[in-house]
Amino acid sequence: MDDAAAPERTTVVTLAQMAGVAPSTVSRALKGDPRISDKTRRRIAALATEHGYMANAMARTLSSGRSGLVGLVLGTIDNPFYAELMQEAVSQCAPRGIRLMLLHAGGGPIEDRTAEALLQYKVDGCLISSAELSSRAAQICAGHGVPVVMVNRVPRLHASAVTCDNRSGAEQLAALLLAAGHVKFAIVKGGDESSNSVERERAFTEYVSANGGEVVLRVGGGSSYDGGFAAGRMFAEMPVRRRPDAIFAVADIMAMGVVDALRIAEVAVPRDISVVGFDGIAPAARPIYGITTVAQPLRAMVGRGLDLLTARIGTPNLPDEMVALRGDLILRCTARVAGQSV
Repeated sequence: MDDAAAPERTTVVTLAQMAGVAPSTVSRALKGDPRISDKTRRRIAALATEHGYMANAMARTLSSGRSGLVGLVLGTIDNPFYAELMQEAVSQCAPRGIRLMLLHAGGGPIEDRTAEALLQYKVDGCLISSAELSSRAAQICAGHGVPVVMVNRVPRLHASAVTCDNRSGAEQLAALLLAAGHVKFAIVKGGDESSNSVERERAFTEYVSANGGEVVLRVGGGSSYDGGFAAGRMFAEMPVRRRPDAIFAVADIMAMGVVDALRIAEVAVPRDISVVGFDGIAPAARPIYGITTVAQPLRAMVGRGLDLLTARIGTPNLPDEMVALRGDLILRCTARVAGQSV
């Protein structure tokens, strides 16, 4: 009796035949080459999964010098924004044939094991989204010839970056509040090391000052819920005549803390004080908060960041690029709107 025929091994060639494309197109798609359209990459990735294709990662590393791994450095995951960014990166890396490795998450210093991981796993490139960690992480990567792209971070060192247009977003929020009749403003800001916080604060202040308003108070919020809550409690304890009309928290997580503190103190939001945030994180949209905010275009930011990184992995000497994408103003229930009764 003849032995049963072994199942045919799926290869790049057989995947190409199934997809009706050239084998080189399959190879590029599985490596995340930006020259291949998203639609084609997704179709080839789905076929590869369906037919059990698994590239030999070690062989690929030996032959090409690349591992197919991209490192991810995040800020503290206490802020839901970073968890949402990580999930978006995971979902977009898979159809590009990129494996994502979390190298660091948190506000503490980057330890030596992060540098060791870059060497041990031969990470091809690194996405960085952390105000506190970006300079050190970028130095580690540069020291080992690893391309870097910042996402949600304006670099202070040489690197490519994709951000939300902080100036446009802050100006949209300022215009909304001024149109509602507010004239006295407070800002709850993040750390001075955060370029996003600094840009949003500066743009909001300049727009308000140029249009008849005044920023009367600035309070550090530590880019955290607890920092926002402490700031909100301080506002609630101020004499009514000295309170600001409206509060701009430069991150939604702080705006949530401000709103909770004001409501606990029975200061009505937005009847007594309007509160706005920035980022568009999912918890801020919950009915208990309903934060008026500017939502960052997270999907587009991550996608563009991966495009820039993939290009620089393929061509290391490409010049740095800065990309700023416009965010969306989202009206909810924590800020008064012109012509609206509360």
